[in-house]
Amino acid sequence: MEMNDKKVIMQGDKLAKVFGHGSGKVTAVEEVSFKFFEGEIASVIGESGSGKTTLAKILLGLLRPSSGNFSFRGKEVDMSSFKKRKAYWQDVQAIFQDPFSSFNQFYKVEKVLRDCLSLKGVKASRDENLGKMKEACRFVNMDFDELYNKYPFELSGGQMQRLMIARIFLLNPAFLIADEPTTMIDACSRSTVMDMLLKLKNDNNMAILFITHDIGLAYYISDTIYIMQHGRIIESGKAESIITGPRHPDTKKLLDDVPKLHESWGL
Repeated sequence: MEMNDKKVIMQGDKLAKVFGHGSGKVTAVEEVSFKFFEGEIASVIGESGSGKTTLAKILLGLLRPSSGNFSFRGKEVDMSSFKKRKAYWQDVQAIFQDPFSSFNQFYKVEKVLRDCLSLKGVKASRDENLGKMKEACRFVNMDFDELYNKYPFELSGGQMQRLMIARIFLLNPAFLIADEPTTMIDACSRSTVMDMLLKLKNDNNMAILFITHDIGLAYYISDTIYIMQHGRIIESGKAESIITGPRHPDTKKLLDDVPKLHESWGL
């Protein structure tokens, strides 16, 4: 065991993703290695185009790596069949920055939530499932009876983001990838969403990987930080040590505003 006796839940070894061929070839992720632990909050920080979202899609199984491998709970991830993908997604889920593109706009809220129960393999009566969906909506401060018959496009951005968290509440994954989950919502909704995610983490010992460009947020919530640039991890370590004592020159440039961050976060 590592990290104060916590088990490694997700591990990557020299992951790479190359798009295109020949002169048009672009390396989005280059030999990235990492260890994420149960119950840990880790953040991958990088500017736009650094490769962090591509890495997130690889870990979610939406992109196949060009080389390297990654494992979940000690077993190499295999997405070669629908059955294996479904089993993986029962334990590994994601929240993306754009809630409007995260839902099928032709599915009503009730179907969105029922599909979560189906993916999880929950065998229960209609009333029991209804109770679970109502509980999930209460967790995110929404009323199921007011929402169940609506389509996602009828909800506000903040409501849709909370609906995504209601999905996570129902699925209860062991590992959650949160890719810029608060970028497209207002400050009040942003705080609410973060509080909900942290409560899920604390209640269920969920590991969360935040993909973000927000250094202040990462510093505030993370156990571990990875700095990503041009597809590579250039520095990683405990959040405090990365922010207060960066070693890589490019990390130092990225953290030029750290004093302001300390003031704005009250640290």
